[in-house]
Amino acid sequence: MERTQAQTSRTADPSGYLPIEEHGLIGDLRTAALVGTDGRIDWFCAPRFDSPSLFGSLLDCHRGGYWEIAPVCRQVKHHQFYFPDTNILLTRMLTEDGIVEIQDFMPILREKDPRHRQRLVRRVVNVRGGIALRVRIAPRMDYGREEPRTERMEQGVRFTGETLAVSVRSTVDLKLDATDAYAEFSLNEGETALFVLETSDDRDDSANGALDATTADELFDATVAFWRRWLSQSTYTGRWREMVHRSALTLKLMTHEPTGAIIASPTLGLPEQVGGPRNWDYRYVWIRDAAFSLYALLRLGFMQEAQEFIEWLAERLRTATAGPAGPLHVMYSIDGHADLPEEVLGHLEGYRGSYPVRVGNSASDQRQLDIYGELIDSIYLFNKYGVGISHDSWADLCQILEWLLENWDSTDESIWETRAGQQDHTYSRLMCWVAVERMIRMARQRGLPGDLGRWAMVRDEIYRQIMARGWDPEVGTFVQRLAADSGPPETIMDASLLLMPMVKFLSPTDPRFRSTVDAIADRLVVDSLVFRYDPEQAPDGLDGTEGTFSICSFWWVEALARTGDVERARLALEKMFTYANHVGLYAEQIGLTGEHLGNFPQAFTHLALISSAINLDHRMG
Repeated sequence: MERTQAQTSRTADPSGYLPIEEHGLIGDLRTAALVGTDGRIDWFCAPRFDSPSLFGSLLDCHRGGYWEIAPVCRQVKHHQFYFPDTNILLTRMLTEDGIVEIQDFMPILREKDPRHRQRLVRRVVNVRGGIALRVRIAPRMDYGREEPRTERMEQGVRFTGETLAVSVRSTVDLKLDATDAYAEFSLNEGETALFVLETSDDRDDSANGALDATTADELFDATVAFWRRWLSQSTYTGRWREMVHRSALTLKLMTHEPTGAIIASPTLGLPEQVGGPRNWDYRYVWIRDAAFSLYALLRLGFMQEAQEFIEWLAERLRTATAGPAGPLHVMYSIDGHADLPEEVLGHLEGYRGSYPVRVGNSASDQRQLDIYGELIDSIYLFNKYGVGISHDSWADLCQILEWLLENWDSTDESIWETRAGQQDHTYSRLMCWVAVERMIRMARQRGLPGDLGRWAMVRDEIYRQIMARGWDPEVGTFVQRLAADSGPPETIMDASLLLMPMVKFLSPTDPRFRSTVDAIADRLVVDSLVFRYDPEQAPDGLDGTEGTFSICSFWWVEALARTGDVERARLALEKMFTYANHVGLYAEQIGLTGEHLGNFPQAFTHLALISSAINLDHRMG
């Protein structure tokens, strides 16, 4: 059975916002929507992940727009869970008058469907009793800046704005006001109401076919079959199958099927601290996050997704041109554009007053040298376990490596994208070492051309620099920033250094790594939760604080497992599972009282869960 959780009635609190973790995710491999445990869709961008929002009350409960379906009578409990082995979300509401279930999904009939129609289906089923319900569909286009015009159509309503037009067909008679559609309706036991939102602006209602129970059943059954067929490719048979497969399904929801791109998260602006300014747009393809996601999908046997992302990546390699940040950008749009200007949506108050709400991301112009290691490592794995990269891609990689050989010993913003200026980051040097080392491996494995002697000299130089200037002999730990040419380094801990044995830079039993694990445990770990670094010790150019980083917590599990501390690793993993939300999803961070913070769900976190579970399984035998 899938994870489920009974909850006391908890509609939006007095602030007007549900907790971030009180949501499930649905999607159609082009975009996604968040559905609250109270039956409200309060985040949906259409027609793509990076399109402006249609429903955005998650970022402004007054102006953002939403789609509510709820019983009129008092609700006692909510249950929300996924239909087993799918991304179809079921929300059950237990009331004084009976039980009603909302089935939310975006139909996917077949892979690579050239005739795909983007639809969001909401089927309301009365399970028991007789229940009166209300529905209000209140779209606000362009991040809430645009109120639509409403008009009636044969089986529903149409909403038209300057940037988007959508239709909602319904078996319930919807009333209209200036901007919304609404109704109250009753269902007896066994009766069903159906709503279908479609993003295409097809003025010919008859072309859409009849809207009835048979149609709904066909869409539901086809979507179940799609997700189960996809998941059946998984090679994972370990101890934590439910959590690993839910993470795989979540990663799949964050792939853009038409292009092969893998986004970091389907949301923007969710805060790392409620009320704070650390609110970013994550609806893009981070080279780092996507490369790690590729690794996770490869480990589970999903070769098609790996192949499609490699094809997307090959185009970025082909068009790479050296600029101030390097030949590659940190992130790209789904289509592969790197121009992502950051602006503040000044009309939105932000989640629970977390202002400013930013769209776009200026970190795309940062120099983050670590991305080359993560990228080339993922290509190395694909080359090893997949069909292999092409001659043209190898030539492009060699050109990028040439730039890196000349620029690895440079300052950068590194993995955490700080806005406090560039530094000599140990993690970036580590991943530059990975980039050169994996190029050497690929050349040797396949007999590919390359100046291996020169490459090996630079690889060894990077290694020696990390050992000499990234190591604090007094405390006995690797540190965030390299020491100057003379004098000891600052003792700043960084959880990214837990990856050292995972990328085969050090043996996990090396005394230097073991003592680094101990130092991180003392300074960054709270129970199973891990901070990425200490902003007070290493200011990052931003005000406010943040929660523990969930990806770092899973890195911690894997580091413990690799060092042989299997029992401690297993306990930490089980503890981390308790921080998942009721349907197995994770935001970027976990707050002091277990609340989810940051964009939700986050691919980075779910791929780390997969990796840690697989490696711990292996260690346990």
